[in-house]
Amino acid sequence: MNRPDQPDPHDGEEPGRGPRDGDRQGDRRTPRIPAPRSPVEDGGLPLPQVPGAPPHHVQDARDNGDGGSRGDGSRGDGDGLDHHVLKSLLGAWALSACSTPEATAVEEHLGTCGPCAEEALRLRDAVGLLHPEESLDLDPGLRTRVLESCLGRRPPRIPLPEWAAPYDAETARLDALLRDIGDAEWHAPVRLRWFEDDVPVNRKTTVAGVIAHLLAVDGLVGAALGLTDPLGVDAPPVPDPTRRTETFWGASRFPPTRAVREPWRDQTHELIRTVSFAGGGSGRLGVEYGVAGARGAAGGADDAEGCRTFTVPLRDSMVERAFECWIHAEDIAEAVDYPYEPPSPRHLHHMIDLAARMLPVTLAERRRAGRAAPARELVAAGAPGRSLRLEVEGVGGGEWFIPLDSPGASGSAECEVAHIALDGVEFCRLAAGHVAPEEAAAGQMGDREAIRDVLFAAASLSRL
Repeated sequence: MNRPDQPDPHDGEEPGRGPRDGDRQGDRRTPRIPAPRSPVEDGGLPLPQVPGAPPHHVQDARDNGDGGSRGDGSRGDGDGLDHHVLKSLLGAWALSACSTPEATAVEEHLGTCGPCAEEALRLRDAVGLLHPEESLDLDPGLRTRVLESCLGRRPPRIPLPEWAAPYDAETARLDALLRDIGDAEWHAPVRLRWFEDDVPVNRKTTVAGVIAHLLAVDGLVGAALGLTDPLGVDAPPVPDPTRRTETFWGASRFPPTRAVREPWRDQTHELIRTVSFAGGGSGRLGVEYGVAGARGAAGGADDAEGCRTFTVPLRDSMVERAFECWIHAEDIAEAVDYPYEPPSPRHLHHMIDLAARMLPVTLAERRRAGRAAPARELVAAGAPGRSLRLEVEGVGGGEWFIPLDSPGASGSAECEVAHIALDGVEFCRLAAGHVAPEEAAAGQMGDREAIRDVLFAAASLSRL
């Protein structure tokens, strides 16, 4: 009960509501603030008890049964809780840690008590400072995960032949690497490696020089499809990858810069669009290579200059270009210290299969040049002959039987005389000239001469 000679601070208000319009306390209006939602109302679990705040159910501050009077004579408010108890609940209320009855009592009290309303505003602002700061920097691995997801899931708008998919993926991966490097890194030194006449050779260039090399050699595929040659009138008459690269590098007074990326990427897009519109039947179209481009050749002929040229089916040529794009992307990644993964298992299998199918022709070429043992058992074309079983382990691998004496013979398990087993990525790096035949980590069994001939034939697939 209030003393008769003291004014009731709640005089002039209706039960359960704030002061009427126009009423003032201390010559200012009582501030009103929106109440935070209770975690119970949101359907979530209540927050843990805040240290220093009263329990969620303050039983000792409840009404003592006298209809609003307290034992200490103070007036009760908000479901029987007096001013001091409600003020002590402000911290828990700002954290949304009050029970529903307590939150209701505090909110009713804030509509009638100016000092508590101001304190509640300060506490609510302070709660925002309790949350830990979150970094605005993106996860460094986010870009890689998004690209992998896109490359693995994005369906092409135009159906892409399966044999062109590795080229599409590898050019996109290399382009993502190029977007991530700075201007100075385009001039980082890159050492290109391959085997020539069974001797390891290398050539020093830059990141921009590697992309210029890819642009020049991809132009051979573009020429077969009727696209504009990036070398223009400077293109050499012989469709040789090495000559084209040297011509492109020497055509400019200055070394290539990052400006070469845009024409290279435009050409890759044009190649992909063209083969997509042409359909899967275009894979039989022939792509001419010079003597340095003998990979996968089904036959050869001498041109007007006496250089041996080969015609490669477009389907195999696109896989070969994907293979070279991946290998040179690894060269660039090593030069700029950039993480780079091998191709997907499905695409890696296409590359391994192409290299395995090229080995019989390459063996025959090496035999004509005196770099391989002579044939021992000549058989009719298509008949089974002496064979080496090439077992490629890991993702994208498989088994291939390589005829040893004639490219026209048929590989056969019954005629197996030797067996080589090695990892898929290791085999690809051997075929790229990045691993010496003597150093290839291969399990070997059987005819040692046949094993040596096949390993060196794999290394001789490489070129600039």
